[in-house]
Amino acid sequence: MFSKKKERKPLKEANEELFLQVVRSLRMVFDPEIPVNVYDLGLIYKLEIDEDNKVYTQITLTAPNCPEAETIPGRIQQAIQQTEGVGDVEIELVFDPPWTRENMSTAALLALGLI
Repeated sequence: MFSKKKERKPLKEANEELFLQVVRSLRMVFDPEIPVNVYDLGLIYKLEIDEDNKVYTQITLTAPNCPEAETIPGRIQQAIQQTEGVGDVEIELVFDPPWTRENMSTAALLALGLI
């Protein structure tokens, strides 16, 4: 569970430019088994930021036994951490609610030929 040390706001409300930069960074992280980035795949459940620009994010995987479970969270954390303006990063991996295809963006569905 996230630490509750400082007041946080949804990232977009706190700093829209930083939000867009973080989203761009997340769109550079791909699930190696699916040719779609983690943001459009719907693996990012929550992004929050505190006044020190520490980013808190809840993420999931397509399945708890995902073969990439060991690497995807670290790659997400690294991408956010390397985003200019981000202070620190805290990642929480959750499986509730479970990921479903409804989490995917229209772009992801199109890329996979699902619509």
